[in-house]
Amino acid sequence: MKVNRIDHICIAVKDLDSAGNTWGLLLGKSEPDEVYVDELEKVRVFRYMVGEVGLEVMESTGPGSDVERWIERHGEGLMILGLNVDDTPAAMAELQSAGYPLIGGPRQCDHGEFGFVHPKGANGVLLELMADHVSDTGRR
Repeated sequence: MKVNRIDHICIAVKDLDSAGNTWGLLLGKSEPDEVYVDELEKVRVFRYMVGEVGLEVMESTGPGSDVERWIERHGEGLMILGLNVDDTPAAMAELQSAGYPLIGGPRQCDHGEFGFVHPKGANGVLLELMADHVSDTGRR
C-alpha cells in the first residue's frame, strides 16, 4: 500500500470548546479553520490546518458514538491517524490480505470513501485510510 501523506490527526476530547481554546493557543490560531458536525459519526469537530495536515479535535454529539467509547476505554487523547491513499477499497483489501484487522469495509461520506484499520493492528492507534475527494467545503 502506498501512503501519499498524513492527511489528518484526530484527538478525542470530552469538551470541544475547552479543548479548542487549548489547541488554538498552541497552534497560534484564534479560531479553527473549519468547524463541522458529522451526524452519521456523531461528532462535532474543530479542524486546524498545520501545513498540509489537518489536526482535528472532536467530541461526541450523542450516546454510543465511537468517540464516546474511545474516551471511556482510553481517555482523552490521540485517536486517529488519517493516511491519504490512492484507492481506499484497494488499500483496505491489501492490508486485510496481509493480516491487518479492519473495522468493517469502506464507508461513504461527503468527501469520498474512508475505512479503518483496527487499533490492534497499529500499536493502539486507529488508522483511517482515505483517498483525495475534495467536497464543496474544501475538506478532504
